[in-house]
Amino acid sequence: MGNKDFNKDKLIEYWIASSDDDYKTMIVMFDSKRFSWSLFIGHLMIEKLLKAYYVKVKSDYPPFIHNLLRLAEKAELSLTDDEKKQLVTITAFNINARYDDYKMSFKNLCTTEFTEEWIEKIKELRPWIKTLIQQ
Repeated sequence: MGNKDFNKDKLIEYWIASSDDDYKTMIVMFDSKRFSWSLFIGHLMIEKLLKAYYVKVKSDYPPFIHNLLRLAEKAELSLTDDEKKQLVTITAFNINARYDDYKMSFKNLCTTEFTEEWIEKIKELRPWIKTLIQQ
């Protein structure tokens, strides 16, 4: 680590607060039927919680990655096969740097039913990860 400015508690607090803000945005996007964006924000929200968890267990800055499964593995988080599959799927919701054709195909995938299903899964992951951070 070696960074004298590193403040573990403040960094964890930052990631959680930012994640909480993203959670609210995810809900607003979902309610306004901006389904692909709601899932994208859901990905960011889970990513930030995993980064808070990483800081907690590693006492270091989290890696600059967006792959949720890889981030969880780097934090040595024990996951079920189902949780691993969920993280892989949610990672695919990170559309920010994708090409327009991918964004359009993703947008078409985001039906009401698909989005409702994944928003619920994201909502279930959120308190679980937050509990891990607080332990």
